[in-house]
Amino acid sequence: SFAYFTIKDRLPQILTRVIDTLHRHKNEFFEEHGEKGVEAEKRAISFLSKLRNELQTDKPVTPLEDELPDAALWNQYLDYQRNLPNGSGEPSWFQSPWLYVECYMYRRIHAALAQNPPIDNFDVFKEGKAQNFFESQEAVIALCTYFQELLKNIKDLDEKQLQEEFFKLLQVSLWGNKCDLSFSAGQDSSQKSSPLQSLENMVPYILVNDMEKVWSLLVNAKKNITERSNVRVDIILDNAGFELVSDLVLADFLLSSKLADEVYFHGKSIPWYVSDTTKHDFNWTIKQLGSANHMWMSRCGINWEGNLKKGVWVFCDHMFWTLPHDFSSMSEVAPDLYAELQKSNLLLFKGDLNYRKLTGDRKWEYSVPFHQALNKFHPAPLCSLRTLKSDTQVGLKPGQAEQVQASESEWMVNGKYGVVQFDAGL
Repeated sequence: SFAYFTIKDRLPQILTRVIDTLHRHKNEFFEEHGEKGVEAEKRAISFLSKLRNELQTDKPVTPLEDELPDAALWNQYLDYQRNLPNGSGEPSWFQSPWLYVECYMYRRIHAALAQNPPIDNFDVFKEGKAQNFFESQEAVIALCTYFQELLKNIKDLDEKQLQEEFFKLLQVSLWGNKCDLSFSAGQDSSQKSSPLQSLENMVPYILVNDMEKVWSLLVNAKKNITERSNVRVDIILDNAGFELVSDLVLADFLLSSKLADEVYFHGKSIPWYVSDTTKHDFNWTIKQLGSANHMWMSRCGINWEGNLKKGVWVFCDHMFWTLPHDFSSMSEVAPDLYAELQKSNLLLFKGDLNYRKLTGDRKWEYSVPFHQALNKFHPAPLCSLRTLKSDTQVGLKPGQAEQVQASESEWMVNGKYGVVQFDAGL
């Protein structure tokens, strides 16, 4: 399976790159922290080399020994895996659910640094995320220019034209999800060309296209609004870099077109899956845009800084997004987050990892309804914008998967296909 290839090849590659990154920053650690920095770097590297060895030799998964706030939840989850009736007893790297051990690896990478001050705040993936952003400049400029031109006459657009623009930006955000560094094991995955030119050609690759339903929901929410309440959209972010810019443009469009009054962004509280967005990445990206020497890029950045100051945009992170649990257990494990999401009119879940957690990362029959696979996770109406990079997919028409399979054997994992998949909730 693709899971096997990931654990055997991709994850060791990622760990090797992390170790290499720490090696390369040795002088910087010395300049900033003296000998203490170098000692910490050596300890972190030895911790990570041990982790790589455990993974490659299929050792049992061990409890976390750090004092970080989520350690107890991780260790409880390990007990849960140990006691599964159909499990093999002691979970090991190649004998456990893929989602669990992959998340576990990133949590151990975090521990390697968190336990080694003074380099405990160093993000080993930061360089790659920045590089992805800079290498996607052309695409970022094209998107910001398009959007700023659109804003000039957005007030004059009728409902049909607004809908067309919404669908366009939704698709840019969908395909922006191709720029995923964990998928390419940290290799270049930037968006080189204008993302708007190829949208027409990509429509046949959207296997589930519920854009109309998402549009109807937002239009109706606007009509039914009372004076006291706001229409709120939440975007559960995936990758930094170009994908994040496409999400920010979509969010700005929602406000500028009056489809939403406020947008909440949910990111990761620790570095995760190589390119996932943390608070630092979010703020850094907006600052980079604001200070760019391209007129429309800087206009976007400055406006977005303003949205944050006014409080119509809010960035939140929560420990739950970096736990191994799928989302059906959120109401139990993180009731505060679940209650927060219930305040939303629409939840947009970006990317493949979120889809895997929405559907429990199971090997479903392709035609199982999305609603069923969500396993009672319904805080609010939700939509997944996801390009396929793993072996799980639901909600297809009977025979649809087989038809795609016939022409493209790698369709579930090569990032070429996508879904805009909606669930209205209860």
